Parts: sequence; structure tokens; C-alpha cells
Amino acid sequence: MGERRGLKGLQKQCSATMLLLHRAVVSAFRHACRFKSTSSKLCIQACSTNDSFQPQCPSLTFSGNNSSTRGWRVMGTLLGLGAVLAYHDHRCKAAQELPRIYTREEVRSHSSPETRIWVTLGSEVFDVTEFVDLHPGGPSKLMLAAGGPLEPFWALYAVHNQSHVREILAQYKIGELSPEDKAPSTLKTSDPYADDPIRHPALKVNSQRPFNAEPPPELLTENYITPNPIFFTRNHLPVPNLDPDTYRLHVEGPPGGQSLSLSLDDLYQFPKHEITVTLQCAGNRRSEMTQVKEVRGLEWSIGAISTARWAGARLCDVLAQAGHQLCETEAHVCFEGLDSDPTGTAYGASIPLARAMDPEAEVLLAYEMNGQPLPRDHGFPVRVVVPGVVGARHVKWLGKVSVASEESYSHWQRRDYKGFSPSVDWDTVDFDSAPSIQELPVQSAITEPKDGATVESGEVTIKGYAWSGGGRAVIRVDVSLDGGLTWQVAKLDGEEQCPRKAWAWRLWELQAPVPAGQKELNIVCKAIDDSYNVQPDTMAPIWNLRGVLSNAWHRIHVHVRANP
Repeated sequence: MGERRGLKGLQKQCSATMLLLHRAVVSAFRHACRFKSTSSKLCIQACSTNDSFQPQCPSLTFSGNNSSTRGWRVMGTLLGLGAVLAYHDHRCKAAQELPRIYTREEVRSHSSPETRIWVTLGSEVFDVTEFVDLHPGGPSKLMLAAGGPLEPFWALYAVHNQSHVREILAQYKIGELSPEDKAPSTLKTSDPYADDPIRHPALKVNSQRPFNAEPPPELLTENYITPNPIFFTRNHLPVPNLDPDTYRLHVEGPPGGQSLSLSLDDLYQFPKHEITVTLQCAGNRRSEMTQVKEVRGLEWSIGAISTARWAGARLCDVLAQAGHQLCETEAHVCFEGLDSDPTGTAYGASIPLARAMDPEAEVLLAYEMNGQPLPRDHGFPVRVVVPGVVGARHVKWLGKVSVASEESYSHWQRRDYKGFSPSVDWDTVDFDSAPSIQELPVQSAITEPKDGATVESGEVTIKGYAWSGGGRAVIRVDVSLDGGLTWQVAKLDGEEQCPRKAWAWRLWELQAPVPAGQKELNIVCKAIDDSYNVQPDTMAPIWNLRGVLSNAWHRIHVHVRANP
């Protein structure tokens, strides 16, 4: 009797429980249908919502020793189904909720693995921390956008503009940008730099006013031709905003000749000439020279160098139309930019007339850079391009060209960009005693791996660039993994160039085995040009107070990951 009453009580309890479960299940189905999402295949797209449906509790008849077990199995199955549907209902509701809103300041604060790595695309915010190591281009490329927008980087690499890439990114969305979070004001002020152009966020800024910046090493040699947005920028003064319709280039003629006032359309009438040229700042790699002894100047790393395809009129053609000819006495072509300081002093520089008039020297009055009008930071609408010569002579925003018996009286020609003995200091320097830098010495640097990085054991890939001034071709790059004790020859990539007209760099790469048991590598590179000029091994003997002509062996130190 007692056992029979216990079974009846259990049967009633089960029936009541299943009735509650049925109501929960039906409710869950209704919510699942109501909140189904077209973007999720997990949402249930068909279910019973018939209000006339009446719950039919199954009759649980417990007989034999296994009756209780079977009843609890039924209950367990229903409980599990109810839990799954309830969880699904919760997820569907969450999908319909308004996205969380973040400010740009909040996004900027998430730029490292410690704070998590956020990026934006349009008005959407993504937490890509878990994707960084999976990025096909390597973690370092994605980290360049950490805490900021993806658009400037995606613009460099068209492969991102594909639907499957967007689908991958969508998995990491965490919210949207606040519509009230306005971009910085662009109202003009008395600040002479207020009208400077917007720059690419990947650039490593060495000074804001005037703006000077270089691309990060991992992007520098990603392409043989440097994309315009990440071409290194060297400005001495505020960037002028010039109207191409009213622009005029003034070319002074010789006695008895004619002076010219050329519009852009006038320049277009000259034969168009195109060349690939590497520009390098005299202060490239200055930061390494400061490790020997303090110098004055911007702390350039290895990125004050870039390569572009330039197009424009030959300077020799324009000078010839103004009546200029080569002369037996020394003469110089002086350039004056339309950028100026508050006193009206403009940037200026000069090159020898013999170079300017030589068609083989290919000096350009350039109006295109990589097939586009010059960007404002790079001299729009017209700049000088002097192949094989230090960047300081490639005057931007060109306003005036003249020929004189002496070089330009500009500060940047007479009192800067000159090299001196390590024994000369600022108390004893005599700028008139040294010639202005024109052609630069042979140079090379390692762009991958980065200094301080950890590389895998087995094999290491080393990449970099090499270049020499004066049109001298790089014929070899030697690389050492042990600080210069032993050497291997790197493979040279890039365009083959004509003798004495090697105006552009050579990119190079070496894949080398990591010596077994090695815990660290001291990697060194040195380049040799076709005059067999070679880089000096250390910085100390070439140190100078301005930190220019820094071309010693480039050295990095990396760690080797131990085998598990």
C-alpha cells in the first residue's frame, strides 16, 4: 500500500512538472519564432503557435522496478529541451538589443593585448584581440591600426575589400561609435599649421609642427613602390594650400634670355618624363648616431627613405626654353618653395647647373607621384626631383627657379645638411668650411624582423632595403647572424637599373637556418655599390654634430624561441 501511494504521488508530481515544462517549451518556441534573425541560421524558423493546441500530458504508468527510471528519463529529456530553448530564446533576444555605444576615446584606450585590441570600420567597433595572431599579414600589421580606424590600412591593401573579409570581421563586433562623438574641429585658427593635411595613422611621427614622419619598418619594404599615404614626410615649414588654377612657376632667364611664368597647363606641354626614384633624408638613421653621442635633429629611425614613380617635365627642357645653357664657370640652379615661415622666409636649396642641364641626370619638375597628382605633403602642385641626391634638394611647392654663380643662400643650403669630423662641436663648427651634401653614401637597413623580436628556431627570414646615391647601383648585400663574424649574401629584388642611373633602391631578402641551440641572433647587414663603396662597420668614426650621413652597418638583436 505504501509503495502504491508513493508511485501515485510521483505520477502526479511528474504530470505537474511536465505541464509546466510544456508551457515553457511552447513559450520558448513562440519567442524563438518571434525573434528569429535572418543573419543567424541557428534561429528556429518553424514552430507551433496554435493557441487552440491543448497540452496532453502523457500518462505515466509506473510498473516494475524500472518504472521510476523511465519517468525520470522523460523528465530529464524535457528539462534538457526546455533549457536549450530557453538559452536560444535568450540569445535571440540579445541579438535584437541595441548595440553598445563607445566613444573614439574609449576605442583609443584599447590598443594593446593588456587593454584588449579594438578597431573601428565605419561606425562599427570590433574587439579583434583573439584575431591578431591569426591575421594573414602577421600580427604587426594589424597592430598598426590598434585603437583606431581600419580604413587607412585597408586602402593600402585591396585584398580587404572582399565579402569574406567583412564576414570574418563581423564576428568580432562589440558595438558602434557614438554619433555624438564628433571628429576634431577643422575650423581655421591663427595656428600656421591648422591647415595641414590629414596624415596616415601608420606613420611614426617625429615632430608635429612642422610635420615629419616615417613609415614603420614592417610597411616600408612591403612594396617596391611606396604607397603615397605612407611615403616618409619631411617638412620644414607649414604646408601651403595652393590653388592649381592660379599656380605659377617663375623661371628666371639669363641676361638676354626670357623669364617664364608657367602654369600647370604650360608644364603639361613639355614632354612628359617618368622615372622611379628613391628619396632619402640626410638624417635617416640619426637615432643610431645619438647612441654614440648626442646630436641635434629629428630622431629618424630607418624609415626616412621611400621610393615612388615620378612624372613631370625635365628641368633641362624648361631651362633651355628660358635660354639657359651650360657655361664654363661654376653655376648653380636655385630653387625656392612656396612654403614660408611667419617672416616670409621660404625654404630653398640648389644643385649644380651641370646636373640640372644634363638630360641623363633626369632632374624633374614633377607633378605626379605614383600616377596621381602630388599629395599636398609631397609638394602639390609641383616639386623638384633630383635623382641620386639628398632629399633636402628636392624642393617642394616649387615657386621659383633661377641660375646663379653661387649656391642658394638659403639656411638649409649654407647652414645645414653638411658633414663634419667627430671632433667638431657646436662651439667650433664652421659651416663655410664644408660643402653641402649632394650625393649620399651607400646605405642599407633591416626592416624584418624588428629589433628585439622573437623568431622561431629552424629558419629565419630577413628583409631590408639598400641604396646608394649618385646613380650607383647596389651590387650586393651581405648579412650576418653573428654580429659580423660570418656572412651570407642576400637575394636582391626590384627593378634592374641602367649603369650610372640606378636611382631607386633594391629590396633584399635572406632565408637562413638558425644555428642549433642558439638563443639569440645579432643580425647585421651591409651594402656594396658598383664603385665598391661599402658601409663602415660602426657609427663612432662617422659621428657628426648634425647626425647626418648615418650609414654604418645596421644591427638588430633578436631572440630565438626555444623548442617545446
